[in-house]
Amino acid sequence: MSARLLLFTGKGGVGKTTLAAATAAALAAGGRKTLVASTDPAHSLGDALGVPLSDRVAEVEGTGLHAVQVDPRALVDDAWRELRGHLRTVLAGAGVDELEAEELTVLPGVEELLALSEVRRLARGGTWDVVVVDCGPTAETLRLLALPEAFASYLERLFPTHRRVVRGLLAGVAGSGSVERWDATADALGRLAEDLAQLRDLLTSAETGVRLVLTPERVVAAETRRTVTALALQGIRVDGVVANRVVPDPGEDGGPAAAWLRTRRAEQDAVLAGLADLPGLRTVPHRAAEPVGTAALLDVAEGLYQGRDPLEGGGAAGLPLEVERTGDREYTLRLALPVGDSELELARVGDDLAVTVDGRRRLVALPSLLKRCAVTGAELDDTGLAVRFAPDPELWMR
Repeated sequence: MSARLLLFTGKGGVGKTTLAAATAAALAAGGRKTLVASTDPAHSLGDALGVPLSDRVAEVEGTGLHAVQVDPRALVDDAWRELRGHLRTVLAGAGVDELEAEELTVLPGVEELLALSEVRRLARGGTWDVVVVDCGPTAETLRLLALPEAFASYLERLFPTHRRVVRGLLAGVAGSGSVERWDATADALGRLAEDLAQLRDLLTSAETGVRLVLTPERVVAAETRRTVTALALQGIRVDGVVANRVVPDPGEDGGPAAAWLRTRRAEQDAVLAGLADLPGLRTVPHRAAEPVGTAALLDVAEGLYQGRDPLEGGGAAGLPLEVERTGDREYTLRLALPVGDSELELARVGDDLAVTVDGRRRLVALPSLLKRCAVTGAELDDTGLAVRFAPDPELWMR
């Protein structure tokens, strides 16, 4: 059985590590078997917990909370070396020069992908009720969460699903004595494809949620909105949004310090009002002292959750599709995609609809009915994106 998976991310410096650690500490204190893991190269999770961490799971002494710093470089050494050898075998069998094959198997993002796979292994191991992940900054996390699909696409182009055809071709090129080597390669790549599919399923499942951390500033809030859209485009659920470091309201106190606080709080309140429609919005007060150690983190969690279950979140699964008949010969495909002020582009690519938001592209497989239709228009409304289709006369009767 899989653990509940919470991924914390946000713009660098907004306090995501602290809030991830605080959430994990509160879950452990409430009796849940909890692991907090970091895939952030900054390695700041141990600083927040006040203990040194390694790539081995260990208990934070006397708390019941366990923690680990995922080391992707070690995973590359252990897991990727063998697979690279298999990929070089495939490329060499296809006639690629040995040196070129070496270069082609040096893939950007392998470290991050293996780190994500390690998180999946921990979540699926059956040991934990909840795995809380301190991810890297937003841009890195979006790239990280898109990797399983991107790698799966790469793998399909390199080694098609019709394995028997490829096996026969490669065996013929290499000679009959190499069939066993090709089979080993096929098995390894098949396992990789299966792992990528399971990783993708985990990220888009109802047991996984992303919590976005921000500070109440206009620039940070704008990035958060774009992140909500990007995650929905990938089919990943935003479980909650946390506005950190909300300054106290000084009331009617006088003096320059109180005047500064009033001005700052008014600016923050205006930003928060503009985020009220985001799922599960919570606020955390700005603290005078930096919270370090589980006792201080539990205090932060109390301010964040105010007695509620830390697993209680909001938000629906990303990019649900709905098709409805809206005219005599017209259909509308609705995508629950919170586009907001983002730049949106649509294109038809074979049987898929290519949706691009702020430069991030996703191919959406069209239902069978719409594969025989042409796009006639699109618009944004309160439910998200609505794309209109009409039957294509050249395809409709086929």
